[in-house]
Amino acid sequence: MSTPVVNQFMEKVIAKNPAEPEFHQAVREVVESVMPLVESTPAYRKAKILERIVEPERVIMFRVPWIDDKGEYQVNRGFRVQLSSAIGPYKGGLRFHPSVHLGILKFLAFEQVFKNSLTTLPMGGGKGGSDFDGRGKSDNEVMRFCQSFMTELFRHIGPNIDVPAGDIGVGGREIGYLYGQYKRLTRSFEGVLTGKGLNWGGSLIRPEATGFGVAYFAKEMLATKGEDFKGKTVTISGYGNVGTYLIEKLNAWGAKVVTIGDEHGYCHDPEGIAGEKLQFLMDLWTVHRRPAKDYADKFKVKFVPNKRPWEVKCDICIPTACENEVKGPDADELLRNGCNCVVEAANMPCNLEAAQKFLDAKILFGPAKAANAGGVATSGLEMSQNSMRLNWSREEVDAKLHDIMRNIHLVCVKYGKEGTFTNYVKGANIGGFIKVADSMLDQGLV
Repeated sequence: MSTPVVNQFMEKVIAKNPAEPEFHQAVREVVESVMPLVESTPAYRKAKILERIVEPERVIMFRVPWIDDKGEYQVNRGFRVQLSSAIGPYKGGLRFHPSVHLGILKFLAFEQVFKNSLTTLPMGGGKGGSDFDGRGKSDNEVMRFCQSFMTELFRHIGPNIDVPAGDIGVGGREIGYLYGQYKRLTRSFEGVLTGKGLNWGGSLIRPEATGFGVAYFAKEMLATKGEDFKGKTVTISGYGNVGTYLIEKLNAWGAKVVTIGDEHGYCHDPEGIAGEKLQFLMDLWTVHRRPAKDYADKFKVKFVPNKRPWEVKCDICIPTACENEVKGPDADELLRNGCNCVVEAANMPCNLEAAQKFLDAKILFGPAKAANAGGVATSGLEMSQNSMRLNWSREEVDAKLHDIMRNIHLVCVKYGKEGTFTNYVKGANIGGFIKVADSMLDQGLV
């Protein structure tokens, strides 16, 4: 809830960071939760913890020139936002997408700080990427771009400094090209990127981790109401690694996922996405970078252009695509249609208005920094395996992931309990903030 103190703080943040609405939104959500704690803790106020935590430790911006298959020069812009190293090396993905700009990456890095804190693993928060669009590019073009990108980035990262991973537009192919160039430039084979191939330092379960983690967290949420996924109808939006592996897990638990979508529209498959349909979907974006309409054409199901799937009746809504894809009117429609659980699998997919409507309705609402922490948690497990020069089995990694998500849920309940209602937003924000803030106090003026 906004207060005069929160509004005054936000006025300063907005003035200092103009034209970055996503960053302002992410900061406000956290500040509204933690300001009462900060106001009641003299050490936090004296050390200006909030003022320091919204200021990145370092922002790197650079030119990325590369040559396309026609021999023509192309130029993109690269970024790395190193926001907080209070509890470990900077950790966060690289996003290659035309929408990338500094404000987007600052919001993602800010969220990453608290998400990583919730995992209990020693990881700080960062984010990076480029406005490069990999759609329609050949493997050689993607490789040349990645090599040029890493030729600058390698100076700023390392296994004990900053460990990037993948994100939108950066999958196994891109991580491979980036790692090869890092190795060439540094002459070091080390755990500097996560999401690596299994043959050269990657971890089992990493591709599945975010989707599986969302499922584990949502399962814990439903259990607080004595419910589970069996027989539930679920709508989702994206269909990359997060969406496809989430569907796989929910199918195994007896749920029925009936939608996928992209920026062009959504597919509605009332029978559910399973079997041959799910196998087709697995590679549709992650390998082929093809639109959702290909699924509708292949299986003769309804495609609704230029709309999101939130008008489809469901028990559970799990946005898996991008920031602010669920807005206030979408929240109203979901609630009217009987949706009683919303879980953020993407980063900040519900805008402030939508999130507040879900909280006011007192339905189960799992914020991204808690619900989708499984990806970075498993990246942290990959870092551990790299440091120890060993590989854990699929079962070991999955069990550790499940434990982490269960513990994150417990933290959210601990700090978010309001009578019989659990405010998971408040719980995640306070639980993530305390560890970072106390670490900053311990380390002095940094």
